[in-house]
Amino acid sequence: MALASIYLIFNMGAPELVLVGLAILLFFGGKKLPELMKGLGKGMKEFKDAQKDVQEQITKGLEDDK
Repeated sequence: MALASIYLIFNMGAPELVLVGLAILLFFGGKKLPELMKGLGKGMKEFKDAQKDVQEQITKGLEDDK
């Protein structure tokens, strides 16, 4: 089920993305949108940093086992 949801998200074309963007704009308003995008960017950066840390720990653990 989750895989199908992910596929649908990445299979969106330009018209769908525009509609999603308009819905977000209407829901949050123009003044809150920059704050929302800033928070989203910060969250994505933290996620990528955590992912990198996990990969480094796995690599280090595999090297220690040798």
